[in-house]
Amino acid sequence: MMRRFFNPQVAIITVVVIAFALFFLFAGRQGSDFSEKYAGFDLSGASTGRTNTYSRYLERYAGVPNGTQDIPVNIFAYSSASGVSILENFENEARVLRTDEVSFVEYRINLEEAGFYFINIEYFPLPSRGITIERSFLINGETPFLGADRLAFQRVWGDAGPSRFDNQGNEIRSQQVEKPQWESAWFKDSLGFITDPYSFYFPEGESVIRLEGINEPIAIRSISIKAPDHALSYYDYIAEQDLSSYQNTRSNVQLKIQGERAVRRSDPSLYPNYDRSSGATEPPSVARIRLNMIGGERWRVSGQWIEWEVDVPEDGLYRLSFKGRQNYNRGFVSNRSVFINGQTPCRELSAIPFTYNNKWQLLTLRDNDNEEYMVFPFKRGVNTVRMQATLGDMGAILNVIEESVFRLNGIYRKILVLTGTEPDIYRDYRVEYVYPEVIEAMALESKILYKLVDDLTRYSGERSAQAASTLTLARQLELFVRRPDKIPRTLTNFKANISSLGDSMLALSQSQLDIDFLLLTSADAKLPKIKDNFFVSASHEIRSFLSSFFVDYNNLGDVYRNGNNVIDVWMLAGRDQSTILKSMIDDTFTPKTGIRVNVKLVAADAVLPSVVAGTGPDMALTVPQGDPVNFAIRKAVVDISQFPDYEEVIKELNPSVVVPFSYADGVWGLPETQYFHVMFYRKDILEELNIDLPDTWDDLINILPIIQKNNMNVGIPSVATNVAANIDFSNFMAHMFQRGGSLYNKEGSRTLLDGEIAIEAFDVYTKFFTHYKTPMVYDFLNRFRTGEMPLAFADYTNFNTLEVFAPELRGLWGFSRMPGLKKANGVIDRSVPTGTLATMIFTNSKKQDLAWEFMKWWISADTQLRFGRELESIMGAAARYPTANYEAFKRLSWGSEQMAVLDEQRSWTVGTPEVPGGYFVSRHITNAVRRILNEGMDTRETLLDYTITINDELIKKRKEFGLE
Repeated sequence: MMRRFFNPQVAIITVVVIAFALFFLFAGRQGSDFSEKYAGFDLSGASTGRTNTYSRYLERYAGVPNGTQDIPVNIFAYSSASGVSILENFENEARVLRTDEVSFVEYRINLEEAGFYFINIEYFPLPSRGITIERSFLINGETPFLGADRLAFQRVWGDAGPSRFDNQGNEIRSQQVEKPQWESAWFKDSLGFITDPYSFYFPEGESVIRLEGINEPIAIRSISIKAPDHALSYYDYIAEQDLSSYQNTRSNVQLKIQGERAVRRSDPSLYPNYDRSSGATEPPSVARIRLNMIGGERWRVSGQWIEWEVDVPEDGLYRLSFKGRQNYNRGFVSNRSVFINGQTPCRELSAIPFTYNNKWQLLTLRDNDNEEYMVFPFKRGVNTVRMQATLGDMGAILNVIEESVFRLNGIYRKILVLTGTEPDIYRDYRVEYVYPEVIEAMALESKILYKLVDDLTRYSGERSAQAASTLTLARQLELFVRRPDKIPRTLTNFKANISSLGDSMLALSQSQLDIDFLLLTSADAKLPKIKDNFFVSASHEIRSFLSSFFVDYNNLGDVYRNGNNVIDVWMLAGRDQSTILKSMIDDTFTPKTGIRVNVKLVAADAVLPSVVAGTGPDMALTVPQGDPVNFAIRKAVVDISQFPDYEEVIKELNPSVVVPFSYADGVWGLPETQYFHVMFYRKDILEELNIDLPDTWDDLINILPIIQKNNMNVGIPSVATNVAANIDFSNFMAHMFQRGGSLYNKEGSRTLLDGEIAIEAFDVYTKFFTHYKTPMVYDFLNRFRTGEMPLAFADYTNFNTLEVFAPELRGLWGFSRMPGLKKANGVIDRSVPTGTLATMIFTNSKKQDLAWEFMKWWISADTQLRFGRELESIMGAAARYPTANYEAFKRLSWGSEQMAVLDEQRSWTVGTPEVPGGYFVSRHITNAVRRILNEGMDTRETLLDYTITINDELIKKRKEFGLE
């Protein structure tokens, strides 16, 4: 009977599957450790790296002992200063030192022994733009290393008041405001890659230290040079405490502090949030918004902290627990430092790990052996508990990756000089003979990367995607060393792998964490269990599904029925923007004016059909630049220049940004945002090539051969792309405006592209592609990051993207004014076109006066400033709001250096009128450029031909709408 069921084929297949499984299992195990690749090699001598980094600084002074004395600096006995003043009776201090944003202060100090020292500062953030305070630090006239040139000190934020509920039952968070207080901070790495304070070398005898202002003013209470002192272990710490003063008399003490009740935070983005994904969140919610947690996606940057206050009933020893959840990055660990009353008691609290888990976990602080719960002394009354994001051991790994990315980009650029961006795959470039040092650098770099793979795997406990991409690059470098002829054939892939390594650094530096509540318990109290099981999840999901049939997610905040004082506003932006706006309306605009506002989030293509059908709103926000005039010629929007206070309202706007809405003696909308181009540049590469920033277009043409000789290039926006959103002929417009030209005649009835000024500008613009061979299609962010494009012209909002996207380039890039055309009087004209989003009022509104009141409020400086700050606090620095209101713009979170550039370039912006049929202009400028670039047509004849076509369409449109 047994033979009847035996199938030989099944048995063979089973054996083969088991064999393959065992093979891959053991192969994977053997491949998980690459120590044989780098064991015994000195990995510290990467030849193409930077010499001014902190790690090189420590190597330079290797063997120097730590100092042993603390040296307080008399902050009032400065030897030289500028932008400095003394404040009397300031914040409970008799005297403090105020240093302005543009300032410096120098001190002479004497040390009895040479060595390494930490530096501590006690400071008070002064009111200003609300951005991170930055200072540079110099010793004897020199910046010791990269990082000391930009020290960051956090501000303090908190809720303006208690949360409130709208008439739909949703809880609305409070506005974030500054709550400055005295803070103590070490001079340390602003990115958090170096987790300990910086160690500064001081020689024996006299030294001069200098603190220079970069951003924001501060008041200073003390500056101290301290001997390095590392935290005690928990057992050493607790042994030093007088435990007789902390005898608990109450039993079973449990103090629960909800995470959303945090009182202070380092960043306005760390506000209370809501979680509807789990039924175990306290308090749970399925339909309405309840602020029931804090942290989340925005609590990810090293150095960010959140602080709670705990009212302790009596002096005693207490355990500390956190209900947290790290469900953002599989294979990652989110570390937090814990401060109790401003101090980290022991080194075990310097990096508390929260590992990946989809469910809420209760983490109670334990000793290093993970055996006993730690107890800490708390005094009766209000105590503070602070959690600060830290990278822990990951910081050292990221520091290695940062340096590796920099060196690899240098290797790539050096190969680029020989091969160009598109190497001939059939040519032997003999890289190993031309650049033997590159092959040596690749060999060393592959070993560094193999060690990185092991370090990453050991840290996370598994082979993550980031470790896999690092391994791919290590193997590719190893192949290049063995087969240099492979380099030109796979250069593009090599560049992509370097970019992937840079992306890995960005991903690994993120350490998101949710906090539901904190728990302070006496040693005898029983810790609660977190009920996050199948039944809780199933119940929560079923209730969420059912409530989705009854909740309208498009109406935001308080919703009102139609009435004499109610207007409807449609917004075409995202949900975050709409939520911020509605919150501002409900807590500011409506109480002030009595006008109630319904805000609805809609798609852009929903506006026109609703207006035609007579079911549209009273006004719309964030509409494209061309819409106000397009609606105006159809008599669908209101001429806002008819309102008596119109001239007063536009005083805070640059005149150029109102031009697109001016037509036929009317103004049909107002700008919300303003966009324009600046020149981005790589400081390190320009210095390496020994060239200066171009001031004029002739200067750019003069330095192009040097840049291109090194197989790099300049990024000039073009229309040679199939992606409509990326079509950009703003550089042509800049050349035309700088020559005094314009796109249309005064009436807007014909284009002036057939004039000599436009033809000359068009010829200059296209020659950059046809004669000087700048690329027509390129990825600005990636090419700028690798260094292939050390100069590029792009919208200034890319600054924030680069700040977040390319942390390895810190201190190596910047932006400046656009090149211009030098006039006969010596003035350089830097005119550039400007773009915007608009707001407009519809003629079918019966409450136009109320809508005008709202429009005035919406574009005012205070409203735009608050909207911009709250938007950045929610979405991060990459979403910094480009408001058109100049007074608001000056108070946004731009550094002083960037603000100076933006101020000047904004003054050169030129608005482009919108006219009936204007869509034909952009379409046929694009066609004309493409014919010249792709078919080699004559610039004059091509532009003249398309000008005829454009003017025919403009005439046709004017006739269609009954215009002269």
